[in-house]
Amino acid sequence: MINHVQFPALGLEFTLNRVAFSLGGLDVYWYGIILALGLLAGMAFAFRYAVDFGIDSDRLVDVVVIGTVCGVACARIYYVAFAPFRYNSLWEMIDLRDGGIAIYGAVIGAFLFGGLACLWRKVPLLPTFDIVAIGFLAGQGIGRWGNFMNREAFGTNTTLPWGMISESTQNYLTNWQAALAAEGVTVDPSLPVHPTFLYESIWCLIGFVLLWRYVKKRRFDGEITLLYVVWYGVERFVVEGLRTDSLMLPGIGLRVSQVLALVSVAAALIALFVLRRKHRGQPLQVRLAVKDLKTYAKASPETWDSLEAGATHRDFVQATAAWNEKIARLAADEENEEPENAENAESEETAETAETAENTEEPDASDKN
Repeated sequence: MINHVQFPALGLEFTLNRVAFSLGGLDVYWYGIILALGLLAGMAFAFRYAVDFGIDSDRLVDVVVIGTVCGVACARIYYVAFAPFRYNSLWEMIDLRDGGIAIYGAVIGAFLFGGLACLWRKVPLLPTFDIVAIGFLAGQGIGRWGNFMNREAFGTNTTLPWGMISESTQNYLTNWQAALAAEGVTVDPSLPVHPTFLYESIWCLIGFVLLWRYVKKRRFDGEITLLYVVWYGVERFVVEGLRTDSLMLPGIGLRVSQVLALVSVAAALIALFVLRRKHRGQPLQVRLAVKDLKTYAKASPETWDSLEAGATHRDFVQATAAWNEKIARLAADEENEEPENAENAESEETAETAETAENTEEPDASDKN
């Protein structure tokens, strides 16, 4: 279970133990722990900002639980279905401690079954997809370090300064050198390889920050999801081309994830083009936070009623700016009213208390006699 990982050009060396601890004779791997941390990070983000997407966080719990469980199951099914080797038992098929899950299987399963859960729990579908997509990037950025601990998700040979080498990469490339050569991939097991897990981790974390910053600029529900598909798909297509341990489609020289990435990016770009043209010149089609719906109702009518049917995009932009200013002004007024109301209530309560005390202390006429 001990493995030595080196980054020769950087002068770095790590001794890694895949097993974090043992519980009742069962080894618990760092791989599973790190994946769990990634899931928790994505879930924490979704619950923290659910209200900003008009989502009831209590209902979201059911959606996230169903999407997570089904996503993990689909990730394993996807991997087993396309694995270049055969499993000897059912236990080998379901044992995740040695790795072997496909992220695209997880994405498909989470969105499919999570979407069904949204319909069941009456949670808005597209806003949920948007917030989950951002959470996915955070989880993937963290979860890829599980591949590092598991000594997997590496690429072909490289002379770049961050190339890595370990006993695991050497053993794998030695065993699969002939098969890779038959696919046109030449490798030397004694040389460093691309740390593709690191590439994907960095790419996903950058995407997380960018999409989070874009949230308030989105034009319609579902736009964040489409941007996620494009952002992640581009990286996946490039990085999968470097890898030597991913699932290959026979006969076409491409990996399964590359084909899926290519198709999904093309579909998402077409959808973005069509929907952005459709929503051009319209007010922002985004769901407000639940707490702001009352303010929205006050601000919206007189702002948009002044626009004519043939208003230009610039007219809508100006109206949107005026609308946002009015919402901010109304929100500020409500915040100022709350302290005043609290002070008035406190003053009234103090006066009532003083009056009660005065009445209590007033001597009774019978006592004077």
